[in-house]
Formats: sequence, structure tokens, C-alpha cells
Amino acid sequence: MFDSIEDICKIEEESHIPFWKIVQEDDCKERAVSLEESFQAMKAMYTAMKESALNYDSHIRSNSGLVGGEAGLLRKYLDEGQPLVGEFTGRVMELALRVAEGNACMKRIVAAPTAGSCGVVPAVFIAAQEKLGLSDEKMTEALFVTAGVGAVIAKRASLAGAESGCQAEIGSASAMAAAGLVYLKGGTGRQSANAASLALKNLLGLACDPVAGLVEVPCVKRNVCGAMNAVTSAELTMAGIESRIPADEVFDAMSAIGKNMNPNIKETGTGGVAATPTGLKIANSI
Repeated sequence: MFDSIEDICKIEEESHIPFWKIVQEDDCKERAVSLEESFQAMKAMYTAMKESALNYDSHIRSNSGLVGGEAGLLRKYLDEGQPLVGEFTGRVMELALRVAEGNACMKRIVAAPTAGSCGVVPAVFIAAQEKLGLSDEKMTEALFVTAGVGAVIAKRASLAGAESGCQAEIGSASAMAAAGLVYLKGGTGRQSANAASLALKNLLGLACDPVAGLVEVPCVKRNVCGAMNAVTSAELTMAGIESRIPADEVFDAMSAIGKNMNPNIKETGTGGVAATPTGLKIANSI
């Protein structure tokens, strides 16, 4: 496992081996598997992501009744209303809701990097594949880029809301998705790192405050926010806009912020929106 994104970028620039392949080769060494086994395992992950979106059922509700049907409502609005967003943006939003709702309704998802943030990467990737006409093999390569970014975040900071708040879940997922999208757009590893930096900076300090302790409110809608943040961060990067703070330093900042967070806003369900009068009323009724 790499200690920094900078290490991966330097290897790419010096060896001319693409970022995704560097991450894959590291996976092979760590798990003692062949390149083919590694690739097929990652491809299976992407297949499962697509299935989690495809198998969405707008009629199903979570056990609490707080979540369900919202992606269906959004699709109806996108088709019949007068949305300000374009087709691609609307699709990203819909897919994020589909997958995150599926998690709350006990459907099969891929934790990317967590169950609470499971809708971010699939939303960005599936919408991009549809828009750009890319193969599953190309999407799998991009997933290695996201995995590399996520692994470094895990090593330098955290991926757990209980440890560092939702910045570690939705924030990390958004950074991972942004990096992968830049790869799909033809960017370099350093550009992927830049997008990850921009994305995570936008979500630093985000509380983890689940109402009634459930991964439903505000978690599901935050997946939409994280996915859209990833898209804008990737687009800014491809336009040549640079983050003034390197990705590794942003990851370190997230770690420091997490350590300074009050425990009430780190997945305990005792702070933030979970502690509002309505949040408490919902918790008491479940």
C-alpha cells in the first residue's frame, strides 16, 4: 500500500506506467494474485455497482419508512418537469439516490468506500460510461484509480464516520470518484490527484449525524451532494484549475479535523441534525 498519492504520481511520471496499473500491481503484490485475477475481481466490483443501480425498486421502503421512492420521484421530475440540470447531471443525481436508497432498503451494494457513501462512485461512473460510451474494461481501470486514492486516504486519515465524521465517508467517496472521472476523461495521475484534492476540500468538516442512528437521513441525499461535487471537481481539473493544496496534505487535514471533532457529530446520532427537535421525534417514534 502506498503512503501517498505523490508516490504514485512520481512512479507514473518516471516509469510511464499509468496510475491505475501501478495500483493494480500493488494489489497483486499485497494479495499474491495475478494481474488477471486482480482485474477480474475489480471488474466484478463494477458489475455489482451497476446491478445495485439497475435493481432499484421505487416501491420499496426502508424498515423505518424514512427512505424509499425518491429516485423515482426525481426521474419523474427530470422527464416531465422543467429541470434546470442537464441530462448527465440529472442522471448522476438519480443514480446516487438509487444506490444509496438500495442500501437503506437492504439491497446489495458495494461499499465504496463505505455503505453510507455507496452511491457516489457508481453514480459518477455509470453516468460517465453512458455518456462517453466506455467499455467495462475502461471503467475497471478507473476503479483502480479510485481504489488507489481511497487506500491512501485510509492510511493517512480514515474512511470511518465514527472516527472522522462524514467527511471520511462522503468526502472520501467524492474524492475517489473525482479522481476516477478525470482518468476516464483522459487525465493524468497528477490531474486525478488534483481532482481528489478539490473534492475533499469542499467537504472537510462534514459531520456524521444520522437521525435515529440509521444510515438514511441525511445520508442518502448526501450521496447526491458527493457525486455532484466529484463531477464539478473533475471538470474544474480538466479545465486546468489547480488545487493550491496537494491531495496528501488535504488528507492529512481531514485527519486532523476528525481528531478535533466533537464525538456527538461522529456517528453517535446525538448531534447535528440527529439532535434537532424533528430528528429526536423521529428517533423516538422508531
